[in-house]
Amino acid sequence: MQTGARVTVVEDDPAVRTVVADHLRAAGCVVQPFADGREAWHQIEKRMPDLLILDRMLPGVDGDELCRRIRRISDVPIIMLTALDGVEQRIDGLERGADDYLGKPFSLRELQLRVNAQLRRSSTAAPLTFTAGHFRVDAAHRRVWVGEQEIALTTREYELFLYLVRNPGRVISREEILREVWQWDFGDASNVTVHVRRLREKIEPDARIPSFLHTEWGAGYRFTVEERSAC
Repeated sequence: MQTGARVTVVEDDPAVRTVVADHLRAAGCVVQPFADGREAWHQIEKRMPDLLILDRMLPGVDGDELCRRIRRISDVPIIMLTALDGVEQRIDGLERGADDYLGKPFSLRELQLRVNAQLRRSSTAAPLTFTAGHFRVDAAHRRVWVGEQEIALTTREYELFLYLVRNPGRVISREEILREVWQWDFGDASNVTVHVRRLREKIEPDARIPSFLHTEWGAGYRFTVEERSAC
């Protein structure tokens, strides 16, 4: 874990909030805990942390709304916590802009590994600018253009896009994306489905009829850098 990383924890359960905050502090993070979503938002507006851990069910401003507000101004990594279970609940949280999702109860070791992964991804930037067909990428500053239009991507969306644009024309399975982009040896493939849908909404002229990011049914996805008809 990055020593000195600033982590905001927003959790209304005092026991969970204390345990998580103490564990991350012991790992070297600077932790700012909040029990209320509205209070957390006032502080986040003043200074964005390096990573946020948000409970989904919060007083004041709930985790979903807090996540939406943050996404309007920043691509800071967000890990969502929730007692709700099931694929639809996970998809719902991811669609609101979360980069990762952890159901309660959870292992502190697993949380730490996910925090490590998010901080590592958000701090990694290859000093490289390149063009690939319709796309231009400034990897040093994590910026992407489609034609002349710059698009705003979250950390996870950017990492997914970068992997796809560096592997054009190749069919890539969801399992490979989980392994190479998420750096998970196992996990819920619906995470990939959600992020592909969100990425399409940002890079495609019409997300319903993709020109760049195609689904190969039963196999995965194929990314093309030149605009072409959907297949």
